[in-house]
Amino acid sequence: MPTIRRRALLGGAGAALALRAWPAAAAPIVRVDDPRLSEVVDPGAVLRTLYAGGRWCEGLCYAPGLGGLIVSDVRANRMIRIADDGGTGVFRDPSNNANGNTLDAEGRLVTCEHRGRRVVRREPDGRLTVLADAFAGRPLNSPNDAALAPDGAIWFTDPVFGITMPDEGLIAPPAQGARRVYRIDPAGRVEGMTDAVGQPNGIAFSPDGTRLYVSDTSAALKNPEGARTILAFPVVEGRRLGAPEPFATVEAGVPDGLAVDADGRVYAACFDGVRIYAPDGTPLGRIATATDAANVAFGGPDGRRLFIGAGAHVLAIDLKVRGPARG
Repeated sequence: MPTIRRRALLGGAGAALALRAWPAAAAPIVRVDDPRLSEVVDPGAVLRTLYAGGRWCEGLCYAPGLGGLIVSDVRANRMIRIADDGGTGVFRDPSNNANGNTLDAEGRLVTCEHRGRRVVRREPDGRLTVLADAFAGRPLNSPNDAALAPDGAIWFTDPVFGITMPDEGLIAPPAQGARRVYRIDPAGRVEGMTDAVGQPNGIAFSPDGTRLYVSDTSAALKNPEGARTILAFPVVEGRRLGAPEPFATVEAGVPDGLAVDADGRVYAACFDGVRIYAPDGTPLGRIATATDAANVAFGGPDGRRLFIGAGAHVLAIDLKVRGPARG
């Protein structure tokens, strides 16, 4: 497993990236499917480009304790940080082809690594603690995305993209017999929660923790008949999953990263931008992006900023609604 030899932090020597802070804003193209979208997006809101120097920007996680938005540039094998004032610098390089990020109950950064085939936690001094790298005595596939549950457990998805795509990890045969959603309980035990998703990818909880959303991106593996669906699982007693139900399906591309706002609306990064759904699955509309959107997250000083990872770009738009409260 590669050893991380250097970490360049914002403001450190050589850390600044060639980027103009806060480039000129452009009005977003908003498609309205339901008039309730007006409760979410102000007609005068603008879509800003925060960063334009990536290869495939994923793993968006707003981390105030680390100075801003953490971004995994998966195919560049590094992580960057974007401060609230737009200043940008390298956060971790190399990153083991890091992908999804979340904060644990103590505000520490938890990261899914493709190349390492593991989930790690960044300690306050910068050390990395391995939370999961195997299940039933065999290596994981390539952990992709993670979410914090109300009880402090970390849930993560484990598809095969990082071991089948040469620019996102190391090619290897799957060691697991299924592509699962896993739970790391607060004591550190790793549990397989479901194998009912063909290629589990984005993951997010409803604000009250009673529903788990998982995107099935099976169609992304050159399989036109594969799933391109967001599934909704009831969460029973905080740690068991009931039978999933289809929540939303896209007609092309796949729904990738997911986010949920404080009122339970679901935001899905898709091929044509960020699609927004009411808690009952009704499509409300879309914030268009010029390139495929892969990840989406709430953050910013007041929690109303929606960050979007779209290929080489990281975008942001301020909404009328906030992400769910933490803690």
